[in-house]
Amino acid sequence: MTDRLTGSARVSEVTSAVRNCARALSGTEADYAPLLVLVGDAHFTLLGEASHGTHEFYRERAEITKRLILEKGCTAVAVEADWPDTYRVNRYVRGISDDADANAALSGFKRFPAWMWRNRVVLEFVQWLREHNDRQPPSRKVGFYGIDLYSLFTSIEAVLAYLDKVDPEAAKRARYRYSCFDHFGEDTQAYGYAAAYGLDQSCEDEVVTQLVEMTREAGGGAKARGKAEADEYFYAEQNARLVKNAEEYYRTMFRGRVSSWNLRDRHMVDTLQALDAHLSQRGKPPRIAVWAHNSHLGDASATDMGDAGEWNVGQLVREHYGRDAVLVGFSTHHGTVTAASDWGSAAERKRVRPGLPGSYEDIFHEVGNERFLLPLRDEAQLQAPLEQPRLQRAIGVIYLPETERMSHYFNTRLLRQFDAMIHFDETQAVEPLEPGAGWMTEEAPETYPSGI
Repeated sequence: MTDRLTGSARVSEVTSAVRNCARALSGTEADYAPLLVLVGDAHFTLLGEASHGTHEFYRERAEITKRLILEKGCTAVAVEADWPDTYRVNRYVRGISDDADANAALSGFKRFPAWMWRNRVVLEFVQWLREHNDRQPPSRKVGFYGIDLYSLFTSIEAVLAYLDKVDPEAAKRARYRYSCFDHFGEDTQAYGYAAAYGLDQSCEDEVVTQLVEMTREAGGGAKARGKAEADEYFYAEQNARLVKNAEEYYRTMFRGRVSSWNLRDRHMVDTLQALDAHLSQRGKPPRIAVWAHNSHLGDASATDMGDAGEWNVGQLVREHYGRDAVLVGFSTHHGTVTAASDWGSAAERKRVRPGLPGSYEDIFHEVGNERFLLPLRDEAQLQAPLEQPRLQRAIGVIYLPETERMSHYFNTRLLRQFDAMIHFDETQAVEPLEPGAGWMTEEAPETYPSGI
């Protein structure tokens, strides 16, 4: 193999070290035995993805999570999605909703990018989770929850619907406070722009007051509520907290990426901790599997993000829980992906270019295994080879191959970013439940850089 100099270490030397430590995945039950040993009794297992549209990432996260549920007593799955939409799924998998099937339970995911959760793999996992829960007593049923904060207006509706049922006078007060948003027509960016630049009064005081009132009521009435009522109040209170944090997020997003990113990931961690505390009231400490993008779940302090002042879920959880949290990343070298060309655009099935020379994707490709697990925690042989920063690819809901280096790569020290990596050399696009004409017609084969 020809050595290619990248940074201070030769790619071939790094590849050799990775090859020695990589554990090939053969599609059998034994594949993830080493990962389950690594997880042990960990409180949180964070399962990433290198894109929001890759079939293998969704499939393997689901399979690993099934093992965590069956073998490790995992009691909750928390995903990078809106709280109200996922709580509808939660009701379905716990057998307390009117939805006829998993497809109906997932129908609340209408906001772009719907394919993130309305896809074939998630549909099958949700149905599996319902069937699993149907065989369990209430105390052992596994929940499904969202930790993101984009659902400002949907969460307002959820708070009002709950209060209308249990306390009409409190509902009137909440409706008056939330009317501050009315003239923005549910356009969150319009609100954020107007509030950030002083074009209109912000709703900060109103949403904070509403959350304080609900939090005070939660504490005062906790002992009087049964479990079912406590769950519904927790759902409503979390929606009020989301409204408060989303208001700040949209007001902050026009002031710079760092502030809005940090606020969003702090909200995700706050939601995880609130969920942890709520589930702990059942008497046994919960174990939670978290699904989100690598950029949220890998430790930001080991990346360019951290150098720029950003933190993320992985960093905050690791700082708080230490080795009681396990961080698992995913990667691919080439294939196809479901992604859009612009925010709000239709889903397309796009070709993923081969990893850039010297990147982690390129190094993993050179290992020669189609798919493998790479343990990173306490692997002495990888200490020196993986300590230097290298490029790593991140594809979100938008993929722009023509500007890939600038748009989708950042530097990271892999050994400190994750506790383990799972690599699939060639991957396929995840299939949306409503694929659309743009997705059904696959993008033409990539000829870059020759253009021939």
